[in-house]
Amino acid sequence: MNLSESFSTAFEALLSNKLRAVLTMLGVIIGVASVISLLAIGNGVTSQITGEIESIGTNLVSVGTDNEVSEGYPVLTMRDVEALRDPLNVPSAEEIAANVQSNQEVVFDGITVETTIYGVTSNYFGVNNITDLAAGDWLVERDIENNTRVALLGATTAADLFGDAYPVGESIKVGGTTYEVIGVLAEEEDSITGSNNERVYVPLSTALSRLVRSNTRQGLPSVQSISVQAGEDVTQTIDEITVTLRELHGLEGDAEDDFTIFSQEELLDTLSIITTSLTLFLGAIAGISLVVGGIGIMNIMLVSVTERTREIGIRKALGALRRDILTQFLIESLVLSLMGGAIGIVLGYAVTQIIAVVGNFDAVVDPGTVLLSTSFAAGVGLIFGIYPAWRASKLRPIEALRYE
Repeated sequence: MNLSESFSTAFEALLSNKLRAVLTMLGVIIGVASVISLLAIGNGVTSQITGEIESIGTNLVSVGTDNEVSEGYPVLTMRDVEALRDPLNVPSAEEIAANVQSNQEVVFDGITVETTIYGVTSNYFGVNNITDLAAGDWLVERDIENNTRVALLGATTAADLFGDAYPVGESIKVGGTTYEVIGVLAEEEDSITGSNNERVYVPLSTALSRLVRSNTRQGLPSVQSISVQAGEDVTQTIDEITVTLRELHGLEGDAEDDFTIFSQEELLDTLSIITTSLTLFLGAIAGISLVVGGIGIMNIMLVSVTERTREIGIRKALGALRRDILTQFLIESLVLSLMGGAIGIVLGYAVTQIIAVVGNFDAVVDPGTVLLSTSFAAGVGLIFGIYPAWRASKLRPIEALRYE
C-alpha cells in the first residue's frame, strides 16, 4: 500500500463508524479549542493592560508615603516637591507634579454628589497624560499662585450635577466654599489606573488651604503623591529622587525609606510576568484535555484493532507487510487527531470572539498558538496511536484469520 491508499483506507474506516469517530475526536476538539481560546484571552488581556500602562507612559515615576515606616503620618510635603524640582537635585527629571486628595460632597442647585477632590499642580495633567477636554479650559499656573477657587470636573461628575446643561461658568460648592467651573474633562474608559470621570480637580494651593489639613509631624503642607516624568534613564531618576528625599527626611545609614517609589516600567514588568505565567498555566490546563483526548484515541484504536483482526489477517495473507499495517493504523489515528484539531480551531476561534465581545476586550489569536495546538494534536494522535498500530502489525496471519 502507498501513502494515498493508506489515507483512503483510513477515511473509509472512520466513515464506517461516524458516531464513534466523532466521540473519539471530542477530547481533541475540546483540548484544541481550550488552548486557543484560553491563550487568546490571556494574550488579549495582557495586550490591553500593557496598552493602558504605556498610554500613561513607562517613564512615569510615582512617589508616595510608606505608611508602615512613617507610622501613618504623611511625610511628603511641598518642601519635598520644591527640592525634587531643583535641577541640581534631580537633573534627569523632566517634570514634577504633585497632588492631594480629599473625599468631599459637591453641591449644585440642591444636587449633591460625593466624589474625590484632587488638588493638583498645573502640570499634573500633562505629566499623567490627561490630554482631552470636553469643554472649557485647564487649570493654569496663575490659579495655583493666586489660590483661586476654580474647578475642573470629570465627565460623570459634570453629568450628575448639570445633566445636559453647559457647566462652564457655573458655581458649585465644595466644603461650604464656592468654586467656579472652568472646564470639563473628556469622558474616558475605566482602566487599571483608575478613571478621571468621577473626580473634581482644583488648584493644589486652594486644596491645601481649604480642604486638607496639614497633618505631618512638622506641620508642613502635606501632599498625597508626587508624579515625576523621568528622562530616558528611569533608574537614574529613581536614584536621584531617593538620595534627595533621604537627605531631606534625615534618613542615614541603614534607616528604611519612609517613602515609596514606583515606576510604570516596574508595573509593566511585574504585570508581564504575572500575565505570562497565568497564560502558560491556562495553556497547560487546556493541554491536559489534549492528553485525555489522546487516551481516548488510543482506546478506540485498540477496539478497532480487535474488531478488524480478521481483516488484518487477510491483508497479511495477501502480502501486506508489518509496516503497511503499522502505517495504516497510525494514519487513522493521525486523521482522527487532525480532524479534531481542525474543528477545535474553528470552535476555539468562535468561543474567543464571543468572550471578547461579552468581556469588551480584544482577544489576540496568535498564529503561533494555532500552529502549536495543531502540532500538539497531531503529536497526540501519533503517540497514542503507536501502541495500537504496533499491536496490529504484530498479529500473525494464521492467528488473525482464526479470530472470531
